[in-house]
Amino acid sequence: MTQFVKLDVQDGVATVTIDRAPVNALNSEVQDELREVAAECARRSDVRAVILWGGEKVFVAGADVKEFHQMSAQDMQRRAAALTGALDAIAQLPQPVIAAVTGYALGGGCELALTADFRISADNAKWGQPEILLGIIPGAGGTQRLPRLIGPAKAKDLIFTGRFVGAEEAHEMGLVDVVVPAEQVYETARAMAAKFARGPALALRGAKAAVDQGLQLDLASGLKLESHIFASLFATEDKQRGMASFIESGPGKAEFVGN
Repeated sequence: MTQFVKLDVQDGVATVTIDRAPVNALNSEVQDELREVAAECARRSDVRAVILWGGEKVFVAGADVKEFHQMSAQDMQRRAAALTGALDAIAQLPQPVIAAVTGYALGGGCELALTADFRISADNAKWGQPEILLGIIPGAGGTQRLPRLIGPAKAKDLIFTGRFVGAEEAHEMGLVDVVVPAEQVYETARAMAAKFARGPALALRGAKAAVDQGLQLDLASGLKLESHIFASLFATEDKQRGMASFIESGPGKAEFVGN
């Protein structure tokens, strides 16, 4: 049983809730529990989509600075891989992942949201990578995932200055995908996740793998990867269902079973 990271699965949608008052700071225990819960989501066939959620008041306001303050360079050298690995475990989930963000997504919280495929933000949420204000840099993917998402110049602006940005600016720069009133954040994420949960699970996993892994390859290698995944999906029941439904009734009416 985990203390700070809760997992609830309903109708194919897993909600991963970070619950460590007052601001869900990512201390070592939360990091380890995120990795544990991610492993469970990855192996469960009944999980078709995942929502990252910090509750109605705050997503994750950052790492636990008090814990960091007590750590030496040697301590962090031993811990850094576990920190990166915890967020990598979320990033590598085969299912579609949606970050539902209220309040603050700062530092490690922003980095956690970056591991998701989509980010839904409350209109009053604040985003940023303020580690520079502590005399350090982002250490859980911020210097790598953020520039890949919004481009190096915009990422350097956030990382070099440590400034916070509101939801609208985050949306304009491509950090956020959808902005809604705070009270609608979770239900918006839930509606998006439900669509994925009803979709062809193996094809969705294949599409995510093709995009994420392809971005790390040259074009020729990426095309080979895409071709391999594309061909493999012709062995699935959902391919048969999807194409039969299209021929009989047109697009968008297939009922998939996830096989």
